[in-house]
Amino acid sequence: MEYNTTRDRLLIPEYGRNVQKMVTYMMAIPERDKRTRYAEMIIDLMATLNPGLKIMEDYKHKLWDHLYVISDFELDVDSPFPAPSREEMFRKPDPLPYPQTKVKVRHFGKNLNSLIEKALAETDEEKRKNLTQLIGYYMKLSYINWHREPVHDDMIRNELSVLTEGQLQYEQGGYRVYFDNRQNFESNKNNKNRNNGNRNKGGGQQQQQQPQQQQRSGGGGSKHKKFKNRFK
Repeated sequence: MEYNTTRDRLLIPEYGRNVQKMVTYMMAIPERDKRTRYAEMIIDLMATLNPGLKIMEDYKHKLWDHLYVISDFELDVDSPFPAPSREEMFRKPDPLPYPQTKVKVRHFGKNLNSLIEKALAETDEEKRKNLTQLIGYYMKLSYINWHREPVHDDMIRNELSVLTEGQLQYEQGGYRVYFDNRQNFESNKNNKNRNNGNRNKGGGQQQQQQPQQQQRSGGGGSKHKKFKNRFK
């Protein structure tokens, strides 16, 4: 009996041990042409075992790379693709740079800072005024996405004034944002119906329990009367 601890380590476990044994057998074939044909059959088998790779455009290239990995980069056949190196296959990707900019108000997002900087850099007074109104409209949309409640122009005006230190003043009566509270109404309505259903279920259980209790108490009373009459 063979245990996995005594067997060779699976280089790519997704293909299983039988594929690795087939690759080991192929490596021992002395004829190069026969070894190449055997490698192509193993590639077809690997494509069947891992059908998700067929979505990729160069999935054949990926399968040949996997075959080289399973052979521990000792495969010597006429491959349609160049043989990969060990360093190339196991090279760690470069770390992605993470933005280090600080966002003053996170519920408005990073885009608000860019809009404010662009509005402050605008020299035309009319364009700057229009940009300020657009910023206020954007703040309303962001506020509703987070809070799910109506937003007033006074609050947007005060908050924008604080963020820009009074350099941008939002005018009331600009772009309107309509708050649709039907979703909240439907959720509250569903909660009420659910609670009413639970009450009705509980009331039915109580009504069923009350006759049972009355029957028990009534039965006990008749037995007690019979017991008294017996000793009169």
